[in-house]
Amino acid sequence: MSSVFNVTKAVWDGMLDRGFGRVINISSVNGQRGQFAQANYSAAKAGMRGFTMALAQEGVAKGVPVNPISPGYVETAMTLAMREDVRDAIVSGIPMCRMARPEEIASAVAFLVADENCYVTGANIPVNGGLFMH
Repeated sequence: MSSVFNVTKAVWDGMLDRGFGRVINISSVNGQRGQFAQANYSAAKAGMRGFTMALAQEGVAKGVPVNPISPGYVETAMTLAMREDVRDAIVSGIPMCRMARPEEIASAVAFLVADENCYVTGANIPVNGGLFMH
């Protein structure tokens, strides 16, 4: 969480002064729903989301949209290194029946940085295949 704060702090005032910029933080589905045996991770991701929403309120009048993206499980080297039975158990709980592809997370980022979508602020974008719906 401190890294998110420190990186944002380094660019925030400049964005506000210019009246332009985008802050997009990558949180997690587990910051919304929690995850067994991952209280520390879930708390950090929930804190990041709260920080992002507070910034959205500060940046909106200055033309700086701020949004979190909350991915579910993503097909990466880390998740592919899991035992197959563990991976299968995770996927069986995802309504879309698969993990996200990294480019699907990148697509959500591209949507948020596009000029035509600058009116979107303070909106958590869940990219989780239906794992958590609210």
